[in-house]
Amino acid sequence: MKRSVESLVGYTLGALNGEIGEIKEFYFDDETWTIRYMIADTGHWLSGRKVLISPEALLSKDWDAEVLPVNLTKEKIANSPDIDTEKPVSRQEEIKLYQYYPWTNYWGWNNGMWPGGMGTSGMMMTSRGPFEEAIHNSTVSAETAEKGDPHLRSTEKVTGYKIKALDGEVGDIGDFIIDDEDWKIKFLVVDTGKWFSGKKVLLSPGLIKEIDWIDSSILVNASVEEIKNSPEYDHGKPISETYETELNKHYETKV
Repeated sequence: MKRSVESLVGYTLGALNGEIGEIKEFYFDDETWTIRYMIADTGHWLSGRKVLISPEALLSKDWDAEVLPVNLTKEKIANSPDIDTEKPVSRQEEIKLYQYYPWTNYWGWNNGMWPGGMGTSGMMMTSRGPFEEAIHNSTVSAETAEKGDPHLRSTEKVTGYKIKALDGEVGDIGDFIIDDEDWKIKFLVVDTGKWFSGKKVLLSPGLIKEIDWIDSSILVNASVEEIKNSPEYDHGKPISETYETELNKHYETKV
């Protein structure tokens, strides 16, 4: 099912023996547009420490109760590597996480390939090796490893980025739509605000031509008129197959 990131903020993450905390934001890989980590604020339990949990740790979700249980104990999480989420997460820190936790999908790897992974140009991305192979064959310098992963982005920080069509600005990112099965970002929710009388529209990451991280803007392969005439998104309703088919048909020559 398709769900908005905004709707998941505040959900409880539950360990095998108690609550971990509340989801505050997500980190995603901007090459594959896949959620790599859920960020949970542990509150009084760990003195407000924020922890990174991979979606791979999730068990059966309880959407009605707004609880996402994980296959970890509170003790396991309490003793995990302490990562400062206010700073860029370095690859060295990610390596520590994957060495500590029983996770296998390192940097988005899934059974030898990206599941439909597409880069910012809309082209299929090549797969990275599994964790053990990636570490063994790593050629990343120590200096690079200490820096934040340039492809790891915060949904909270990217919210508000300007969306630019081929012939003008059309709005800002207001939210993200993810698939709760593979945790890929399927759509960017664009609030057109003053441009189209507050209309909200969805854009696939496959439409992205270029991202300017310095300017906090995203250029998409569509005209202002095409975006203006795209099916309107109602955040109060689930995304139906009919709506998604209509949306894909509208941009079928672009993606």
